[in-house]
Parts: sequence; C-alpha cells; structure tokens
Amino acid sequence: MSSDGRPPPRYKRVLLKLSGEALMGEGKYGIHPPTLKSIAAEVKEVVASGVQLAIVIGGGNIFRGVAGSTEGMDRASADYMGMLATCINSMALQDALEKQGVFTRVQSAIKMEQIAEPYIRRRAVRHLEKGRVVIFAAGTGNPYFTTDTAASLRAMEINAEAILKATKVDGVYSADPKKDSSARRYKSINYMDVLKLNLSVMDSTAISLCMDNKLPIVVFDLTAKGNIRRALMSPGEIGTVVGTLSTEWA
Repeated sequence: MSSDGRPPPRYKRVLLKLSGEALMGEGKYGIHPPTLKSIAAEVKEVVASGVQLAIVIGGGNIFRGVAGSTEGMDRASADYMGMLATCINSMALQDALEKQGVFTRVQSAIKMEQIAEPYIRRRAVRHLEKGRVVIFAAGTGNPYFTTDTAASLRAMEINAEAILKATKVDGVYSADPKKDSSARRYKSINYMDVLKLNLSVMDSTAISLCMDNKLPIVVFDLTAKGNIRRALMSPGEIGTVVGTLSTEWA
C-alpha cells in the first residue's frame, strides 16, 4: 500500500499518449483551458505516487496532416504542419503542469531551441529519473509517421513498462459502441487480434512496434476523473490491456 492507503501503481515508468482532441473539451477545435487544467491535476497525482511519466500528445485539435493532404496539400508539408501543432499543445500542457508545481521538460524532434530541448534519449531518461515529466513534441520528426508511432518509439527508447492510451471510450470494443449496441468490450486482447480485426487502437505501425518489443498498451477513458491513476493501478479492470497472450471479454 502507498502512504495514502491505495494500492501502488502497477508500472513505475510509463508513456501517456494523449490525442490533441483531448484538449478541446466540448469544443470543436483549439485548447479548452479547464480541460487542460484537469488533465494536469491528474498527471500531478500520478507523479506524486512515484511514477515516472512521459507524454506524447497529438495535434488534431489544431491541424491534422492526413486531413490536409486529402484536401490537396503535399503530404510531407501537411505532416510537418501537424508536428508543429503538437509543439503548441506540448507547450500548453507544460504551462498547465508547471502551474500545478510539476517540473516539466518539452523535448522536440524538430529543433527549436528557444522553446524546447532537442530530443536526446539519455537526457530524457535522466529527467524521468529526477521526477520530471517529459513531453515529447513533433512526433518522430519525420512525415508519414503518426503520433501513435512516435509514442511507441519513444516508449521503447526510454524503457517504459507500458503505454497508456487515453481515449474517449472505456476500452477496446468489438465494434463502435456508439453505432452498435451489441458491441462488447475486451478486458484484454493480443496484438495480432487487434491487427486482424482492424480495431481502432493505434495505427498498424505502432501496434507492430509494440508487438515486436512486447510493450503492453492500456486503453482507457480519459474523460472519467481519476482514470489515469486507475489505469496504472488496475490495468484491465478499467479499459483494455493490449498485449496479453489471450483475448478476454470484460
């Protein structure tokens, strides 16, 4: 038991993957300050429990590269614009965390020394060891790769024990639960079933990277208060664990 009487977290070092849309609140685009403050408060609680936490955040609330390319933009240019959007979100989250008293560093895959450190793996690990939150911005720094893939890559580079994939639903379902009332939630599911069934967990490159390196993914509902800590303490009891040997229904 921890000092507050609750079970200790299952993992000691994790990477939290947030979508850019998570920062919108009920809005259609941009950043919703109360939502940002709420996420920062939950991250503070997790860090206070002794967990070393890194974060990758998307940029879809500002600009999505794939959407830009479908409208006729050059795909590489659109993806770079999407990377810059993740930098805006990373700086906003850093500000919210530091207002909560959480020491935070932003490391960018695209060099912009005035506002962020360059991504250096060993420096990122050292920050984590000192109890700082590290936010990885600008994806992998390469077009044609999503922030899901960036999250998988960075998680493996820092030797994270799991990826926490925050979504707006409470796990992985057999179908879209908003469209199909018969959809069932998985308590656990293996990587190959996610790929075979084309389930919307992360893109196939990210799933394959995790599978090759046996890195579990905990998919959970970010909108329920306290769920980040619950996902750390009881993965599978809330949400879905991707990466176990067997597939099990909730």
